[in-house]
Amino acid sequence: MSAYKFNNPDGIYFITFAVVQWVDAFTRKELTDIVIDSLGFCQKKKGLVIHGWCLMSNHLHLIISRNGTPSFSDIMRDFKKFTSGQIIQAVQNIPESRKNWMMWLFQSAGQKNANNKHYQFWQQDNHPIELVTNQFMEQKLDYIHQNPVKAMLVDTPEHYLLSSARDYAGTKGLLAIDFLE
Repeated sequence: MSAYKFNNPDGIYFITFAVVQWVDAFTRKELTDIVIDSLGFCQKKKGLVIHGWCLMSNHLHLIISRNGTPSFSDIMRDFKKFTSGQIIQAVQNIPESRKNWMMWLFQSAGQKNANNKHYQFWQQDNHPIELVTNQFMEQKLDYIHQNPVKAMLVDTPEHYLLSSARDYAGTKGLLAIDFLE
């Protein structure tokens, strides 16, 4: 069994998606909206359960489980494929001063990967880690919520809009959260 597979279909996992070359793509609301809307769709239609999340400028952290028949791998594959296409299209159509550079990087990454036809947005690896103890869950939840604080974007985690820290602090966030207990 690989340490980086969804081996337990009933498990809770910590997973990170990074943009190729760690490009700071999520500095535009149009692009963050694609990710948030897609996560919401996966929750409603694919059985994705989100326990914690944080979208930074170049990566997404999730603590997830699932409820239903689609496998973790299927949900994550569909999420990445859909958001990649939508984000590539959006970068081409929104005012973006780095458009040519970003598209060149996405195209270069896509040409190096036989699984892509033209562009690659997300890095290939996800490295899901099953959270098997409450202590490990709390550690990862704290880690993702502290990300914006450590990046000096906010003073406290709950002030960061693109995170479940708001929910855990008692304020309604952007996505439905199934709280870790």
